[in-house]
Amino acid sequence: MISIPATKAFEVGSGFKGTEIPGSKHNDPFVLKNGKLGTSTNRSGGIQGGITNGEDIYFRQVNSCSFLTRQIGFKSPATISQAQNTAQYDGTPGTLAARGRHDPCVVPRAVPIVEGMAAIVVMDQLLIQNARKTAASLLPPITTLPPSMMIPKH
Repeated sequence: MISIPATKAFEVGSGFKGTEIPGSKHNDPFVLKNGKLGTSTNRSGGIQGGITNGEDIYFRQVNSCSFLTRQIGFKSPATISQAQNTAQYDGTPGTLAARGRHDPCVVPRAVPIVEGMAAIVVMDQLLIQNARKTAASLLPPITTLPPSMMIPKH
């Protein structure tokens, strides 16, 4: 999401609220749920240490044009139809007067872009996992470990 132009921040799971409570209270222990391991609350939004933990992945999208809305934060566009002070290459004062169409807020376009980026990332990870499974199926089964990988006996 950070690669989307104008994005300054986004939150996954409990996000920025998670920074306001101690780790002992924010901890999301794994428990047995319906015969499978899962987290008790999914405060992590399905991501722990940059890796999916098997829970649903969720993050929040921006709803208004603001610096940070406890969701995905987009900066306001700097190039607008209003003339702005700048400096020229030699350092002398100048004026930036943008011509053409410049939107005062990126939000109307942000929602489909964020949804598209999320879909691309999920599909990319699915293809990577399928490639791993295919590659593993082409290799002979591992029946013994090399000595360097053996667990020492006490």
